[in-house]
Amino acid sequence: MDSNHVPKETKNSIVRVMDDGVKTAWPICLGYVPIGLAFGVLAQKAGLRPSEIGFMSLLVLVGSAQFIAVSMVGSGAAIFPIIITTLTINLRHLLMSSSLALHLHRLTWSWLALFAYGITDESFAVNLTKFQNDQWDLQRALVVNHASNATWIGSTIAGGYGGQLIPAGALGIDYALIAMFLCLVALQLRGPLYVITAIIAGALAVIVSLIVPGNAHIIIASAVAATVGIGLRRSGGFSPNARK
Repeated sequence: MDSNHVPKETKNSIVRVMDDGVKTAWPICLGYVPIGLAFGVLAQKAGLRPSEIGFMSLLVLVGSAQFIAVSMVGSGAAIFPIIITTLTINLRHLLMSSSLALHLHRLTWSWLALFAYGITDESFAVNLTKFQNDQWDLQRALVVNHASNATWIGSTIAGGYGGQLIPAGALGIDYALIAMFLCLVALQLRGPLYVITAIIAGALAVIVSLIVPGNAHIIIASAVAATVGIGLRRSGGFSPNARK
């Protein structure tokens, strides 16, 4: 369609949607740049070319899984253990997608697939908060998802090209991913129930990691803590949105 024939109201609406989405996504994008560069550096040192790094980011799109996969590649692990490990780590997306699905009604499979592809830990946390507290919609959520993802993919490729110039671990870059997850947890602590659930998940993850090899402790701790949280909520002892 000729842009000259697009109604002015429609143009303004698109601009507002893009503006709201980008304003919401820019903190995520800002955080993705150092992490993406760090991943690109590590991946390059593990033997991946920039094109392979970009292709991996496009397909996997999960920083934690990509860091672990590259670490396993660098240690000479076989392809099957890498697939199983990354699949286990990414199972949390089932929970995240289910939570967001409560706010997405009467959508076609194509729109759901486009939205689901772009879900990451960071965009999930931001979009869920927006859906719960503000007037948010699919279009704005899509802008958040894919603006963030484009930044991640571009940053990892840039890190691949600059791998010889940015030493792994320089300036604490290897801690950036952990710092981002800590910030996401802090943003979700809206009351005593969330604090207790987070403490249970963290403590249990540490304990299970000492007993169970691999990364299964993440899934086990998340499932148990979420179950306990739901039980406490249903018991009536805690209001989910209560603040201290």
